[in-house]
Amino acid sequence: MCEVLEVPRSSYYDQLKKAPSKRQTENERLSRLISGIYFENKGIYDAPKIHKLLVARGEALSLKRVQKLMRKMN
Repeated sequence: MCEVLEVPRSSYYDQLKKAPSKRQTENERLSRLISGIYFENKGIYDAPKIHKLLVARGEALSLKRVQKLMRKMN
């Protein structure tokens, strides 16, 4: 596969070992929170309502970030 993509094997294996970034870890945690809120409310809540709930719980994030994460989760 590396030959076809013209990528050195060492780069491929370095990428596999790489730990997830702080932002990626935070996005995964927020996605779980968003999903929980969404299903607790029977799928009725949209991004602005979920954003308000998360801010009320002390999370520091923007509405756009909530929208992006919800879009990514489909």
